[in-house]
Amino acid sequence: MLYCGVDMGGTASRWALVDAGGALVARGESPGATGLAFTPEARAAFIAALAPARSKGALAGAYIGATGAGFDADPGLRALAAEALGLPPEKVSIVNDMVLAWRAVWPEGGGHVVTAGTGSVGFSLNGGAVTLVGGRGLLLDDAGSGGWIGLQAVRALWRHIEETGGTRGAEALAEALFTAMGGSDWDATRRYVYGADRGGLAALARPVAEAAALGDPLALALMAGAGAEIARLCRLIHARAGPGPVAVFGGALGLHPSIRAGILQGTPDLSLTFPNPDAALAAAHIALTEAR
Repeated sequence: MLYCGVDMGGTASRWALVDAGGALVARGESPGATGLAFTPEARAAFIAALAPARSKGALAGAYIGATGAGFDADPGLRALAAEALGLPPEKVSIVNDMVLAWRAVWPEGGGHVVTAGTGSVGFSLNGGAVTLVGGRGLLLDDAGSGGWIGLQAVRALWRHIEETGGTRGAEALAEALFTAMGGSDWDATRRYVYGADRGGLAALARPVAEAAALGDPLALALMAGAGAEIARLCRLIHARAGPGPVAVFGGALGLHPSIRAGILQGTPDLSLTFPNPDAALAAAHIALTEAR
């Protein structure tokens, strides 16, 4: 029998299966999805993210960390996950992806986490008490994340065009973004931005990073700004949740060296680590432990 762990993100989902001895049997990546499964489309995406794990064999239990899932029990979402995996609901645990990330990094407790991927958030768990800063979605915040970088870049570029009459001084950023969005006119931008989900907006962060690597001043400022925003989350989670080291990780950190430099510059008095946790494998081991 196999035990399934899933790290479900807005851009991609990663899953792992272990056997009864804890050995890794299979792992893979599936489409992104969210625990905000309120529409038929969102429920279909949620099921599609879990389907590949089920295809590898009979499951005995599952532990799922899903972006958008609440911190309170959601019987409906649990039932949906159980149906997708072919398990009875009592054999499935589904938590917010930050709970999984925290457990993956601090299995014995004692620290905090700040993640910056598609979105950004600071999180800590102490005796069941949740401390959360940021993580309010791109409409409100998620500063420093890939989605935030993408939106800020589009905004900055169009303001630059309006103020100067063209792209001079931001040529690298303009070429990178307009190529990614499929055109250099406003209509192409409008279609892309207003037709994209979180993952599509976060996908613009990579072209921005490429422009920064070429020395584009607007792109470089955005990279530095992302680092400053992530540093703010580190300071806030430390202030709100109490003393302890802060683990900082996520796809946004690898976009450009300026981001990590900005984090370190903005947190001179904090103890930081930069791990690369395998959340899906950690979730599979948690599923095994819960079954025992």
